[in-house]
Amino acid sequence: MPFKNGDKTLFTIVMILLIFGLVMISSAGVIYSETRFADAYYFFQRQLIYGVVPGLLALFVCSRIDYHFWKKISVIFFFASIIFLVLVFVPGVGTKVYGASRWIFLGPFSFQPSEMAKLSIIIYLAAWLESRGKHRIKDFFEGFLPFLGIMGLMGLLIMKQPDTGTLGVIVLTSIAIFFVAGASFKHIASIGGLGLLFLWILIKIEPYRFNRILAFLDPRSDPQGIGYQINQALLAIGTGGIFGVGLGQSRQKFNYLPEPVGDSIFAIIGEELGLIGATALIILFVLLAMRGIKIAKNAPDVFGKLLAVDIIMWIVFQAFINISANIALVPLTGIPLPFISYGGTSLVFLMAGIGILLNISKHANMGKN
Repeated sequence: MPFKNGDKTLFTIVMILLIFGLVMISSAGVIYSETRFADAYYFFQRQLIYGVVPGLLALFVCSRIDYHFWKKISVIFFFASIIFLVLVFVPGVGTKVYGASRWIFLGPFSFQPSEMAKLSIIIYLAAWLESRGKHRIKDFFEGFLPFLGIMGLMGLLIMKQPDTGTLGVIVLTSIAIFFVAGASFKHIASIGGLGLLFLWILIKIEPYRFNRILAFLDPRSDPQGIGYQINQALLAIGTGGIFGVGLGQSRQKFNYLPEPVGDSIFAIIGEELGLIGATALIILFVLLAMRGIKIAKNAPDVFGKLLAVDIIMWIVFQAFINISANIALVPLTGIPLPFISYGGTSLVFLMAGIGILLNISKHANMGKN
């Protein structure tokens, strides 16, 4: 194993998720690939070449780099991600896809800066909060206001794209690390209140966001319009029952369910593998979370603890939001399911995050577990 002294359990869980993701992309995307690109395995091949291979390389490299290195370059990494977030709006560099400015295309390669932003703000906040210390973190002027400034700078750029789902993940993970670092409870509550106010403003600015909330509250109110995707997702999951209709046997992937290889892939999993398959996947994410928290608890310093806990919270929050959206527990957001959904940029940065976790585990006192 190339990750000597790293956490083998964590590595094993991630590899299972990675392989499972490739299998499901191959199954869920076969009709979509054939219809759009006249190649039944277009999405599978691209995920393997542009996602899995560079993702494994990122994991390998990051697992070999001492995690303290990221503290040294945290400011550079953070502002590099800010620059890339700005570049998506520059004509000739950034490109609109489905009306959103989220991509930078470089020849045959595409890059989504918001995925880089998720990891960069985690590293930056871990370094910044460690440097503050618990006393200064609790201070309104030295802790609360600068924290809001950091989140606001990145948040405004992501909302400009727009990408509400990614903003939600970044806000949740940022609040998580702020809380773990020792922030005042009243400051956390204030952020929650400001978040609700900001959400109301966003809904007033763009009515389509309100339509998503309406579809969430009553999916059957407009089954052929705003409620179409969630209704198709629920139909897929309901059809799967306990045991599923069988791998490769989904009916919803026949161009009924939008984004079957993307943010709707959990619905296809529920249809083909049933409650048992969907539950097994959720258990894998729970085990991943437990392992990540154990690494965080045993990390040798504050920076390692904060970095580990927020990397795992990033993955857990994103998985929770995606799965919850597919079963109508939260409004649809368009967030990919970690390690499972199609998307090379997302997978590469997720694997880089896991590589950093593996390196922290090398320095942590994990005992024999």
